[in-house]
Amino acid sequence: MEISVIVLVVSFVILLALSVPIAISIGIATILTMLFTIAPTPAITTVAQQMATGINSFALLAIPFFILSGQLMGRGGIARRLIDFAKVMVGWLPGGLAYVNTLACMFFGAISGSAVAATSAIGSFMIPSMNKEGFDKNFSTAVTVTGSTTGLLIPPSNVLIVYSLASGGVSIAALFIAGYLPGFIVGLGLITVSAIISIIKKYPVGGRVSVVESIKKFFDAIPSLLLIIIVIGGIIAGIFTATEASAVAVLYSLVLSVLFYREVKFKELPEILLKTVETTAIVMLLIGTSKAMSWIMSYENIPQNITAALISLTESKIVILLIINVLLLIVGTFMDMTPAVLIFTPIFLPIVVELGMTPLHFGIMMVLNLCIGLCTPPVGSVLFVGCGVGKTTIGDMVKPLLPFYVAMVIALLLVTYIPWLSLYLPTVFGFIK
Repeated sequence: MEISVIVLVVSFVILLALSVPIAISIGIATILTMLFTIAPTPAITTVAQQMATGINSFALLAIPFFILSGQLMGRGGIARRLIDFAKVMVGWLPGGLAYVNTLACMFFGAISGSAVAATSAIGSFMIPSMNKEGFDKNFSTAVTVTGSTTGLLIPPSNVLIVYSLASGGVSIAALFIAGYLPGFIVGLGLITVSAIISIIKKYPVGGRVSVVESIKKFFDAIPSLLLIIIVIGGIIAGIFTATEASAVAVLYSLVLSVLFYREVKFKELPEILLKTVETTAIVMLLIGTSKAMSWIMSYENIPQNITAALISLTESKIVILLIINVLLLIVGTFMDMTPAVLIFTPIFLPIVVELGMTPLHFGIMMVLNLCIGLCTPPVGSVLFVGCGVGKTTIGDMVKPLLPFYVAMVIALLLVTYIPWLSLYLPTVFGFIK
């Protein structure tokens, strides 16, 4: 058992250090580990079987649909309308453009289900606008990068669907509802940091918008915001499942972007579909290889051994949850969210359940934790995109990001130790009896 664990960890770390794509790294590390535990031929067959089994899930059908919906929304002029709406709400406050940036990222991230898409779409508008008004470009980029991650907590969220699969069937609808309060808490924390920095550095105050213009911007944004209401409202009302809701989201996004706003042309649809297929293929490969790695870890009793080791260290629930959070924060700095959720859920979920934490609560805590990793070096995908859009470097971004990291960690601790924040809304809507 010790040899197989060493092979798994060492080979995986070496492959990552060599810049091998993470899905390939996971797959190769899993195969090498199996060669030390079972015969070569069954090892290859077992990996193939586990990969096929891992993606053979009806719930996962929602992922390509939500990806396609996000692609259509990203091209359909949604970002500009959400920015205008956010300006009406908070743009007139001191440092208002920073709040506009965060709110727009929250709205767009929730609609598209992608932090990377939110960073690219909102950042391309907001970062140049903030720079033009006198904001430091690294601060502007930091606001965009951190604000975009809130969309992974506020539904619809693909990573919550992945967690449902990894946890053995936690209700996707319940996860969607549970993400709202934590997502808003993170957003509020980021806005608070932006306000403090804006006041200290005397960043400019935005102009007030007339009542007539405010009403116009509000009604322009309503069709975009209705997607969230339709998807989540339909799930709560029992009209359709989360997977069916994803198909509804595609239909609504198509009508909105192509026919209503008319900012996506019919000739652009093949390109959008191709991009969706590429993204889906990457996600599914990650899911397949991660499920294979989870299988070999279960075969070697790694989760059970880690559970026993952690509980033997201390009986304090507070300390154990703190240790798990620290470990996940470290994991998030070098691993993408999808494989991290699939690999580490089977390891940590039995521990927290034994401590009395519900799988629903743990899922929200885990996703919030890994969101921080998306905007931290060396592998944070959202950070890389943000640096590209903001025309800056990771080295220049570290210092401006620090206060935002603090806000996100405080939000993480609140969500970790106050179960009510994650469980209140699912209880109100009847997902928890």
